[in-house]
Amino acid sequence: MKVGRTGRQFPIVCVGGSAGGLDAYIRLLKHLPNDMGVAIVIVNHVRKFATRLHEILPGFTTMPVELISDSLQIEPNHVFIIPAQRDLHVLHGDFRLEPISKPRGWPDVITVFLRSLAEHWDGKLIAVIVSGYDGDGAEALRSIKEVGGTTIAQRLDTAQQPDMPESAIASGFVDFVLSPEDIAKTIVQIAHAEQ
Repeated sequence: MKVGRTGRQFPIVCVGGSAGGLDAYIRLLKHLPNDMGVAIVIVNHVRKFATRLHEILPGFTTMPVELISDSLQIEPNHVFIIPAQRDLHVLHGDFRLEPISKPRGWPDVITVFLRSLAEHWDGKLIAVIVSGYDGDGAEALRSIKEVGGTTIAQRLDTAQQPDMPESAIASGFVDFVLSPEDIAKTIVQIAHAEQ
């Protein structure tokens, strides 16, 4: 495991989704305790309109839910939401926002963030791919595995739009294929194993 860059060791869970993702985020958050010592980062690849997830999701978790701003410090027991039209990176324990690198076609903001985590975060990583169009995130799952992280895809029959989890599974780098409720149970198990 990479040590010494931030000195911050708590796990980060990246939940990547798109169309139909809201249902998965709600079902996941409703089953996660608020004191696991884990940061949840929801990377929803909307491109043309502002996200309202930071307004909707507080109704389903007691963890604080924040829309990410540049240089915001990453904290455990928080839910963080990527803003629209931005690529998200992590550096020195903080979030970094950049102009979206792929403004046309399907965004790859999940892939960009997962690769940044694999390179710059010291703690345990859990990558979760849920409902959405296209295959964003699938290309970065190998890098998560290479640094000892865990990769999870939503079970296709529980996803409103199965393209993204299907692409993740097809990558060959997915550890678990689970419903959102079982994804939550697995995150809790991994979080407790880290303590």
